[in-house]
Amino acid sequence: MNAGNTPPAASLCPQETRPHVLCTMRKRSEFLAAARAKRQGTSSMLVQARHRGDDTPDIHVGFTCSKKVGNAVARNRAKRRLREVARLVLTQLGQPGWDYVLIGKQGATTEVPFDQLERDLRYALRKLHSPT
Repeated sequence: MNAGNTPPAASLCPQETRPHVLCTMRKRSEFLAAARAKRQGTSSMLVQARHRGDDTPDIHVGFTCSKKVGNAVARNRAKRRLREVARLVLTQLGQPGWDYVLIGKQGATTEVPFDQLERDLRYALRKLHSPT
């Protein structure tokens, strides 16, 4: 029985911290929904984005790399780099209520300089959110 004074369990995506909270997508259905929406390729990654249609101020982000990227070490390195660039860029340029999936590319995601990775994500977001 809950006496009403116990705090709720911590969620994966706390909404009270700040307006642009990055939440990690974990369900396959979320990834598939983003795959059916807009996409923008760059030299170092592919970015898929969709508007969820709800009014939550959080930004959902997912990361994936296929076996074409390399062995497990290379895929994990690529995803670590994508997570860091997303943390830096999406908190500034990401739109609330949107889902983003960053997909690593073979060779490019792990080998390009980090500033190029950052420029590529900024470019992709500009193109995805342009009114065309």
